[in-house]
Amino acid sequence: MTDLPYRPNVGALLFNAEGLILVARRADMPNAEGAPGGWQLPQGGMDEGEDPRIAVLRELEEEIGTSRAEIIEEHPEWLTYDLPQELIGVALRGQYRGQRQKWFALRFTGQDGDIRLDLDPHPEFDAWRWARLAELPAMAVAFKREIYERLARDFAHLAA
Repeated sequence: MTDLPYRPNVGALLFNAEGLILVARRADMPNAEGAPGGWQLPQGGMDEGEDPRIAVLRELEEEIGTSRAEIIEEHPEWLTYDLPQELIGVALRGQYRGQRQKWFALRFTGQDGDIRLDLDPHPEFDAWRWARLAELPAMAVAFKREIYERLARDFAHLAA
């Protein structure tokens, strides 16, 4: 496992005017309404040589169908997580041990109707909602929970 690299990745905490964040339900877990891992933050891989600030805006548009956002804060560190042993060689095309992530807080500048999960022919998410930042760690799968706890703590000053 340690021979495999981390996949470069960006993640977005999209805050609305009320200080709530957008969470989206994974399309491959439609019955996981309250299950950890069913809901998550938008995130995605970076292209070779891509600037993380550009990548996070691209990922928002690809995953939730809107670019109506502006970066308000960048997490000072790259955060990493390892996949559980049973997912090594399966998840992330089997090429990575986990992900190395740069997280951003963004202000949503649009209206709820600007969020369009139906634009991608193979959407990652099938539902979305606004949530309190403090709810975030309980939504995470176990192997991502530490990162979500860190994000909830480090971006708490932006929340409702």
